Amino acid sequence: MRRVTVFTGSAVGNDPLYATAVTSFGHALAEAGIGAVYGGGHVGLMGAVADALLSRGGEVRGVMPQALVDREIAHKSLTHLEVVSDMHQRKQRMAELGDGFVALPGGAGTLEELFEAWTWQQLGIHAKPVALLDVDGFWQPLVSMIASMTEKGFIAPAFSDALIVEENPSTLLRAMAEWTPPPPKWER
Repeated sequence: MRRVTVFTGSAVGNDPLYATAVTSFGHALAEAGIGAVYGGGHVGLMGAVADALLSRGGEVRGVMPQALVDREIAHKSLTHLEVVSDMHQRKQRMAELGDGFVALPGGAGTLEELFEAWTWQQLGIHAKPVALLDVDGFWQPLVSMIASMTEKGFIAPAFSDALIVEENPSTLLRAMAEWTPPPPKWER
């Protein structure tokens, strides 16, 4: 993996543990020689992970719609900031530029990006790993919901099993490197 696409919050959350964890994740990326693609903001956990990777000499590519650049939330020190016309183009470019996807703690936008990437994996639109960095059990309610959806027949076990969930950044990156894609949902 040369680069991972990172989804995370534009807020820091109400526990400093989240910022500490995403900083550790950024450092782990740098130590592994892996760059990041993300939404391009300097705010919240987005800014924290970018700053952590940059502080260790890592590559960070941001992709941001012009409307958000105009609101002055773009990170000024990135390796590269690509300005696009809208959120749809942003997500498409982030998907193209990364070799896998990692969701860190975040809100509705993080969930939306995560589920799109994971759905695209299931449909065979891409064959890239999708992972959750489970900071202090942050993703456990979602993991339980996915298990319930799998049990009730709405998600095939191959797809729920393909979602990587790890607490440790280095373990997560190793699992992504060793990951094998499941067959697409509608494969003949």
